[in-house]
Amino acid sequence: MKPCSRVLLPLLLAVLFSPLAALAQAYPVKPVRVLVVFPPGGSNDITARIVFTKMSEMLKEQFVIENRGGAAGTIGAAVVAQSPNDGYTLMVQSTTHIANAHLYRKLPYDTLGDFIGITPMARQVAMLVVHPSLPVKNVKELIALARKRPNEIVYGSAGNGSFVHLTTAMLTSMTGTKMIHVPYKGGGPVNVGIASGEVQVVTATIASVIPNLNAKRVRALGVTSPERVKQYPDVPAIAEFVPGYEFTAWVAAFAPAGTPRPIVDKLNADLRRVLEDPDVASKLSAQTLDPMYMTPEQFAKRLRVDYDKYGKLIKEVGATID
Repeated sequence: MKPCSRVLLPLLLAVLFSPLAALAQAYPVKPVRVLVVFPPGGSNDITARIVFTKMSEMLKEQFVIENRGGAAGTIGAAVVAQSPNDGYTLMVQSTTHIANAHLYRKLPYDTLGDFIGITPMARQVAMLVVHPSLPVKNVKELIALARKRPNEIVYGSAGNGSFVHLTTAMLTSMTGTKMIHVPYKGGGPVNVGIASGEVQVVTATIASVIPNLNAKRVRALGVTSPERVKQYPDVPAIAEFVPGYEFTAWVAAFAPAGTPRPIVDKLNADLRRVLEDPDVASKLSAQTLDPMYMTPEQFAKRLRVDYDKYGKLIKEVGATID
């Protein structure tokens, strides 16, 4: 055996058979608690159930979904932040997690410091829709009408600082238009509002607007991704009319800070396998959710970029939650 081999082999064996490596190889050895920080039925819950059902099948261990909604996800996030960092408590949360850091004056956790982002699991794209009574057929005509009638067009949202709020707020900011914002208490009520004509414009997740769209209670003008989505190829991207516009969200898996890196890496690798599964991808796509994967390092960079992006926009629109 060469001298360098005699040195490297013991080091390699030490790494492979270290307690942490052995822990990761065996993980999980008991059920894993997956806290979805929103009520059942929304995109976070749907994503979690599709993905972690497959994880349970693949790893032969239960990943148990528990919904802990309230206060835009902050209640459930606080539970996860205070949970043991052993890999047996995970969180499913959306970009609302980042927005909350700028909306709430005080949170019982550090948004970036108390969690490890394992990977995004699904990308959320929103669709800009208008009530049929509004005389516009595309984004260009909406912008022109808003400039002609400042502070007369009313747009709704799922609440101050919500994804549904910021998607439209960014559009008005980039186009120099002024519309009146009416916040509702959640995505369901705002979709009722646009269907009845209480508000004239809403930019909400595609899945949430489909019922109104199919019933022709709203007219689709554009999507918030930089490109058209495969489910609705005839609906332009808003960026085709407003260059540089892009506002997509994600649904992701997190672990408490301090979770051993080998466990984080194993979860990341296993989730990648799940997201590449054709059946999982098909089920997510049917909900207009695009499978989305990143390494922990890539996701950490995305979190920082989104943190700054949301902070700037929320400050600009003056949104707060007491």
